[in-house]
Amino acid sequence: MKTLILGASGATGKLLVEQLLLAEQNIKVVIRPTAQIPTFWQNHANLEIISAEISKMKTVLMKEIVSDCNSVAVCLGHNLNFKGLFGKPRRLVTDAVRLLTSSILKVQNQKPIKLVLMNTAGNRNRDLKESISVSESLIITLLRLLLPPHLDNELAAEYLRKKIGKQNNTIEWVVVRPDSLIDETQVSQYSLLPSPNTSAIFKPGKTSRINVAHFMADLIQKADLWNKWEGQMPVIYNQI
Repeated sequence: MKTLILGASGATGKLLVEQLLLAEQNIKVVIRPTAQIPTFWQNHANLEIISAEISKMKTVLMKEIVSDCNSVAVCLGHNLNFKGLFGKPRRLVTDAVRLLTSSILKVQNQKPIKLVLMNTAGNRNRDLKESISVSESLIITLLRLLLPPHLDNELAAEYLRKKIGKQNNTIEWVVVRPDSLIDETQVSQYSLLPSPNTSAIFKPGKTSRINVAHFMADLIQKADLWNKWEGQMPVIYNQI
């Protein structure tokens, strides 16, 4: 088994790399040339580091990178500064999902490749017709207009839901939806739900990044867990 991770140098991506390395999995990561990475990554036998800009990568190169992988995890996000929130690329996550899926579709694999996308509880699963209040709907509409990363998350998930779908013979997917992300040092008890049980706008829950990484790693490795959530958008909360 080999997993490709995009966004591996981010706060959650690094933790996912660690979770998979602890499980002795083989990993490829694509990171920016300027990204800061842990020292122990440099010569790790199970880790291949590819230095490249995802936003500038062509399908032919991504096809080569993903050709020997059984799964892909996308932990990409926008930096929480002015340039990251409002600068280019505004569709970082969506474009990466498009690049990945178009590349995977060109690879001749006997089994479908698993794709796990980290998203947000603020994005609804339209398959389940998740309802929200009028006031929450108004705020989300404003977020789409004023905060490009929110729309990027929505479009990335919708691309998998609508364009790839649930009957694809080459790509299977799960969209993981954490709520407000926090930092913790250890994996703790967490809950997995088909839909949010609280408002991500007015009463957000909390999800530690290490729990997100743990769940994503388990999805990649455990067939029964994958079969339970494949084609769905589970919400993950820390248990209080």
